[in-house]
Amino acid sequence: MGTSMASIRKRYTQRGLISLFLTCAFPLHVWTIILVLSDVSWITERTNVWDAVGVGAYALTLALLESLIVFAVFFFVGFFTPGQWSVDKRVSFLSMLILILSAWAIVSQLLFFWNVLLPESAIRFLVQSGHPLRFMYAASLAIVLPSIGVPVLVFLRSDRLFHFIQGLSERLSLLTGFYLILDLAGLIIVITRNL
Repeated sequence: MGTSMASIRKRYTQRGLISLFLTCAFPLHVWTIILVLSDVSWITERTNVWDAVGVGAYALTLALLESLIVFAVFFFVGFFTPGQWSVDKRVSFLSMLILILSAWAIVSQLLFFWNVLLPESAIRFLVQSGHPLRFMYAASLAIVLPSIGVPVLVFLRSDRLFHFIQGLSERLSLLTGFYLILDLAGLIIVITRNL
């Protein structure tokens, strides 16, 4: 136990862990709030305002839970970063990965919501290929990997991106703190509605 705590202290500080959690929470909460606001009017028309508030409360509570899960994953990913990195550099690197992957998750949901489909000629090609999943995964990797790999290379070779991400995380922390207050209110509403 003492060895694992020493390992954690070597990789993270309390401030670094808080910063990492707030970065995990930011994109999840922004996206959740956008989705809730887009649904409020039809829920209110279908039932009432209190039901719309309840849906928002459940969504925020779920966003908090998702934030904790994402935080736990990236906390452990941090142990695979170079040991000689400072805590700030490690947290900035992980924050950059979180923001990139969150952006791709949002894009994929938007494509689903907007019902964006492949052109018919591409679907025909995939069906005739005999291995449509392989081609789809290869195409997805060809698009996604550079969007992760290029920033990682820039981060490793230049301190400018490190300082930019660090500053961005600090600026987002205040806003995310407000979202966490909304989470607390949402949790209270969820508990109240289930009593």
